[in-house]
Amino acid sequence: MTNMKKKILTLCIVHQHPKVLLGMKKRGHGEGKWNGFGGKVEKGEMIEEAARREMKEESGVEIKEMDKLGIVEFVYQDGSGNMEVHIFRAKEFKGSPVESEEMKPKWFNVNELPFDQMWPDDKYWFPLFLKGKIFEGKFLFNEANEIVDYFLLEIKEKI
Repeated sequence: MTNMKKKILTLCIVHQHPKVLLGMKKRGHGEGKWNGFGGKVEKGEMIEEAARREMKEESGVEIKEMDKLGIVEFVYQDGSGNMEVHIFRAKEFKGSPVESEEMKPKWFNVNELPFDQMWPDDKYWFPLFLKGKIFEGKFLFNEANEIVDYFLLEIKEKI
């Protein structure tokens, strides 16, 4: 097993209760899954800047304000990756969601989220996200992208 450097990533989800904007990933890591919008933090870029940039690139919308609600680490048993994902909630934005080369946006009612077509960890942290709770966690995946172990903790302070 190789010791890989942790990748810092962002995930931004628009939540205008009772609707959530997700995107169908069209290529790359997570292809075929519904997810929030995000990606790698570029060199010299602040994490929040990366979240705004990725949201614009992948959905065409410009975030007005957002709150960081979570930091979740994803570790793969086979050593193929170690990711620290900063999760943001946006309520207001400018523009209309449009399909990009990477993502196809779609609104979902909070009671009809497609968890069976999302990453398996989403069903654990998404309820905290929808309640506006601040959380941190860590998920260990096997080679089949199944959760082997995890912890998830609601925290009281801003992160």
